[in-house]
Amino acid sequence: MSFEVVRDPLWNNIRLEPEALAVIDTPAFQRLRYVRQLGHAFLVYPGATHTRFEHALGTYHLAGRVTQDRDIRLAALLHDIGHYPFSHALEEAGLPRHETLATRHLRSGPLAGVLEGLGVSVERVLQLIQGRSPSPLSGVVAGSLDVDKLDYLSRDATMCGVPYGVIDVDRLLTSLTIGPQGVALHAKGLAALESLLFAKYQMYRNVYWHHAVRSATAMFKRLVRRAIAARRVSPDEIALATDDGLSHELQLSDATGGGLARALRDRRLAKRALDIPATELPAETADWPSRDPDLLERVEARLARELGLGADHLFLDFPSKPDMLEVTVPVVGRPGSASEYLGLPRVASELHRSAQRLRVFVLEAVEIPARAIVELVTWPRSEVEARLNADQGLLRVGA
Repeated sequence: MSFEVVRDPLWNNIRLEPEALAVIDTPAFQRLRYVRQLGHAFLVYPGATHTRFEHALGTYHLAGRVTQDRDIRLAALLHDIGHYPFSHALEEAGLPRHETLATRHLRSGPLAGVLEGLGVSVERVLQLIQGRSPSPLSGVVAGSLDVDKLDYLSRDATMCGVPYGVIDVDRLLTSLTIGPQGVALHAKGLAALESLLFAKYQMYRNVYWHHAVRSATAMFKRLVRRAIAARRVSPDEIALATDDGLSHELQLSDATGGGLARALRDRRLAKRALDIPATELPAETADWPSRDPDLLERVEARLARELGLGADHLFLDFPSKPDMLEVTVPVVGRPGSASEYLGLPRVASELHRSAQRLRVFVLEAVEIPARAIVELVTWPRSEVEARLNADQGLLRVGA
């Protein structure tokens, strides 16, 4: 079997070797054609309809520019094989990470058969995808400067039509080297790395955490959690679904009190009743709004009740990614990491806070007591749970 070349809007020509073509032709990989890369971002940026399929091809292409190691290139191609519909929303909703779901596809079914026929070590590929490989090359697939980031940041910015994701990918790739300790960067690539990190910060601030994208994401998470609780759809079924397939199923069996499936389809999104930059919040805020979806849903239900809102008409959103600008890649011939040379330890947390916003979205007009919500997100998980269990009001500031 000869290789094929596909045209790509980002990298122009992507050469697909016979082993890659065999993987791509499996049902599990073809499903990625119907899973959008950026979830509900297309409701804000109409061009953001690109999929996990072309992102996977781009990641494979970039991995091939770094190494000819077959397992590394196939791991790059397959790194999103277990991805849910609608980006990372369902991981936020409490479902297992998509890297974990890769196991099902690689160990059973047609894809597993193809890999076995190619003589590929499934365990090695899984380790690479899940970030637990001892190989010095592992950072090419899953690391702080991996080919996944190089492709998705560039591709997302291009397809959204925004100028924030401009990265000197060629300079970065030519500056990378593989040593006994793994991926390292020559000093000549530090400026290009800095451009990547700033692009990542800007994409989170302006695209990934855009208020309308976060509103749609919050509504979608509630919709799916309700459907799972009502046993109208199972996590296993969701993991194998496509965007449109899952949307159709949720519209047929909307278990929410607010008709969220139809509202999402018609782009009738919950509006901001509160929107506060994290830089204006107390320095110490809790992580439970982004880490504990069960507790968050209980809090949202209590807040809606206290404010006289209908069920599923209020959403509290405070996304967090504290490792957003983490870079552990060493610099060739120098002590310390690239992060230290760029001065990131001093500014990373502040840039993260600059991208964060505390928001309350509602489907009905209501006045939100800002001071009470701000105090609420400073409480530790234990205090929030205690107030919920004792049926104490969450909006009683200082109570």
